[in-house]
Amino acid sequence: MKTYSRALTIAGSDPSGGAGMQADIKTFSALGVYGTTAIVAIVDENTKGVYGVHPVPENFVAGQIRSVISDIGTDAVKIGMLHSPQLIRTVLATLREFPDVRDIVLDPVMVATSGDPLLQPDAVTTLRDELMPYCRVITPNLPEASLLLGETIDRQDQLEDAARQLSGLYPEAKVSVMLKAGHLSDNMLTDIFYNAETGRTSRLSSERVDTVNTHGTGCTLSSAIAAYLAKGAGLDDAVRLAKQYIDGAITAGAEYKIGGGHGPVYHFYKLWQ
Repeated sequence: MKTYSRALTIAGSDPSGGAGMQADIKTFSALGVYGTTAIVAIVDENTKGVYGVHPVPENFVAGQIRSVISDIGTDAVKIGMLHSPQLIRTVLATLREFPDVRDIVLDPVMVATSGDPLLQPDAVTTLRDELMPYCRVITPNLPEASLLLGETIDRQDQLEDAARQLSGLYPEAKVSVMLKAGHLSDNMLTDIFYNAETGRTSRLSSERVDTVNTHGTGCTLSSAIAAYLAKGAGLDDAVRLAKQYIDGAITAGAEYKIGGGHGPVYHFYKLWQ
C-alpha cells in the first residue's frame, strides 16, 4: 500500500480561513502532504482583527497530539500559536513522548498581522527557554526576534547577526533560524536563513508585493517548511522551496479581495485557475 507524507500542525484556529490551523492545512494540501491537527485554541477573528481567544484545555491538546501521532504518525510538526506557559510545557512534554519526531518547525506567533497580541507576556520566556531548543527550525519575524533577543531589530544589516544570535541561544541544540524581513520598508526584501547544522547562512530575496493580503503569511511559510521536510527535503532545500511557495502565494493573492482588512494569500495558486 502507498503511504502519504504527513505533517501535524499544533495551532489555533482562524474562522476566516487565512491563518492558523486552516492556513496550515491548506498549505500541506497544496504541497502534497497529508495534514493532521491538534487545535490549541478557538480564535474569534477575521481579516480586520482578533476579538477573542478560547483556549482548549491543556490535557485535551495533549490527547489530540497523542491520538494523531500514535495512530497516523507524522513526518514533521509545525507549531503555531501557544498562548500560555502551561500550554507550551504541555506541548513540549507530549512531543517528547515521541522522540523519533524531530522535524519540528516553530513559528513563534506573538502578534497577529492586525497588531493584536496573541501570546501572554509571561509565555515569551517559556517559549524561548524551553520549547525553542527542542525545535529544528524557528521562523520569527522582526518584532518577534526583537522580543526574543531583547533588542530592536529593524534594519536589513542586522538580520544576519540576529539570526546567528537567536541560534546561539541554544549552542548544543543546533536550532536553525529563518528570520523574515517582511516588516522592513525596503522594496527588495531579503530573509536570512541560518542553518545551525552546517553553520552556513543563506539570503533569500524577493520583491515586495503591493498588497494588503498578508494575513497568515507566517503560518503559511512555517507550514510549507514543515511540508517539504515531511517530503524528505534537506533543510536548505525545504526553506528555499517554502520561500518560493509563499512568494508565489502572496503575488497571486494580491489580485483578489476577501474581507475588509488583511486578506489571505492564495494557497492553491498552483492548482486552481
